[in-house]
Amino acid sequence: MTFTGATRNKMNNIEDVIHFLNQRGLSVATAESCTAGLAAALMADVSGCGPALHCGYIVYTEEAKNCCLDVSLQTIQTFGLTSEEVAKEMAIGALKKCSAELTLAITGTAESDDCLNGIICFAYALRTIAGYKILSETKSFEGTRNAVRNAAAMHAILSLPSIYEK
Repeated sequence: MTFTGATRNKMNNIEDVIHFLNQRGLSVATAESCTAGLAAALMADVSGCGPALHCGYIVYTEEAKNCCLDVSLQTIQTFGLTSEEVAKEMAIGALKKCSAELTLAITGTAESDDCLNGIICFAYALRTIAGYKILSETKSFEGTRNAVRNAAAMHAILSLPSIYEK
């Protein structure tokens, strides 16, 4: 299943997202490549985030994605690091490795001289009774390397409530 279109219940700040997650007893694990832990760090900045933030995986290299989250090297070779396929495997890998109910994965290119510059892929996996449900999307961000990283991390966090409600 692929997430497309605007989110109807997108929240405007991380504090609201933490409150949403805490009210529902949901914990999140992050699987981050180009944002290198920024999403987890932004969540951790919020007082009371403890119940909502379970853990974070920083998997910057192909080897780390494979070793830490079981992302297939074949998937990486076939689709590239900047792909929803890799993001999905990151999200599922994180979900399988921890007890969080929800994972978010971010992979992409925050800085390059080619057509992938600013292209970021996201995946969100939710643990269900039947296994898991996964949604993904690709977005383009403009700006400096760190502006793209920050925008991607914020987008992923602020999308959690609407993703959960889908």
